[in-house]
Amino acid sequence: MASHRKSRPGGTTGAGLRTPALATAALTSITMLSQTAEAAPGTAHARPSLEEVEKKVDDLYRQAESATEKYDAATERTGKQRGRVDALRDEVARRTARLNKARDELGSFAAAQYRTGAAAPDTATFLLADNPQDYFDQTQLMSRLTTREKSAVDAYIGEQAATMKKRREAAQSLQTLTESQHELQTAKSTVQQKLASARELLSQLTAQEKARLAAIEREKQQEAARKAAELAKQQAEAQQKSTSSSSSGSSSPTGSASSGSSASSGSSASSGSSGSYDTKAAKAIAFARAQIGKPYVWGATGPDSYDCSGLTQAAWKAAGVTLPRTTYDQVNAGTTVSLADARPGDLIFFYDDISHVGLYIGNGMMIHAPKPGAYVREESVYYGGESIIHSVVRPG
Repeated sequence: MASHRKSRPGGTTGAGLRTPALATAALTSITMLSQTAEAAPGTAHARPSLEEVEKKVDDLYRQAESATEKYDAATERTGKQRGRVDALRDEVARRTARLNKARDELGSFAAAQYRTGAAAPDTATFLLADNPQDYFDQTQLMSRLTTREKSAVDAYIGEQAATMKKRREAAQSLQTLTESQHELQTAKSTVQQKLASARELLSQLTAQEKARLAAIEREKQQEAARKAAELAKQQAEAQQKSTSSSSSGSSSPTGSASSGSSASSGSSASSGSSGSYDTKAAKAIAFARAQIGKPYVWGATGPDSYDCSGLTQAAWKAAGVTLPRTTYDQVNAGTTVSLADARPGDLIFFYDDISHVGLYIGNGMMIHAPKPGAYVREESVYYGGESIIHSVVRPG
C-alpha cells in the first residue's frame, strides 16, 4: 500500500455542454484509434489494442473523478465565500447608514453655528478630508467645539474608518469569490471534457470489441475478488490470534492480580470505544448499502445520486458523524490504520492524488460510487489493483 500522504491538491453543475474543447477532445480520441493504420502502410485495419483502449478510458474516467473532487472543493469554497460577501455587504450598508447619520448630525451643528453667527468649522472641507482627525488638529477647531459636538465628530471619524475597512474587506472577498467561481468553472469543464473523450473513444469500438472489453473487466474483477478473500482470511486469522491472546491473559495466575486488574481495565475501556465505533459504523454501512444501485453523478451528494466522497459523507452523517465534503479533507478526518487492520466503517482511499474513496464493509469488500456511468455497488477493495490503494482512515 502506498504511504499515506497529507498533502492536499490545489483547489476544484450540470453536464453535457459541448464546447470547442470537447470537439477537440473527441477528434483526439478518433485520431488515436486511427493513428496505427497511418503509421503502418498496408495494414488499413490496424487499431490500438483493446488493452490500450481500456487503459485510456480508465485514465479518462480517473481524471474526471479527480476533477470532480476539485469541483466539489470549489463548490464548497464558493458557497462559503458567497455567504461572506453577502454578510460584508450587509455590514457595509449598516455602517454607511450610521456614517450618513453622523454626517447629518455634524451638518446640523454647522447650520446652528451659522445661524448664531458663531465661528463654524468648514464642514464641507471636513467631510471631504482624507483624514478628518488631522483636519481638526491642523485647524485647531476641536478646542472650539462643545462636548456634544466633539462627541459627534468622534462618532463620525470612527464610523468613517470602520466603514472604509469593511468596504475594503468586501472588495477583497468579492475578488476571492470571483476566483473561486473561476476554479469551479474550470473543474466543471475538465470533467465534461474527460467524460466526452471517454464516451467518444468507446463509441468507436465494434460490438465484438465491447464484448471482449467486458470480458477483460470480468477477469479483473475475479482477480480482485480473489485478493479480497485473501485479505478477509488474513484479518480473520489476526482477529482469532487477538482473541486467543486476550483469553490467555484473563486466565493468568492470581498472583498477578494487580497486573491483571490493570490489563482488564484497559481492555474494558478499549472495548467500550470499539463498541461505540462499531455501532456508528454499522449505521453508516446500512445507509451505504441502501444506496446500492443509485447512479454515480459527479458533484452529487444524494439522495438520488452520489459521487464517491458524497456517498461516504452521507453514510457517516446517517451515523451522526460529520465528514468534510472532499476526499482531500476526508483523508485527514480520522486515524490512519493499515489495510490489514481495517474494520467495517473505515474509509479506503485510492490513488496518489487521493481522488477516490470507498466505505469498507469487511471481508476485503467496500461500498463505493465507482465512476461516471456506473452505479453505487459493493466491490473488492482491489477493484483497480493493489497498487492504487493509498490509505485507510478510521473516522473519529
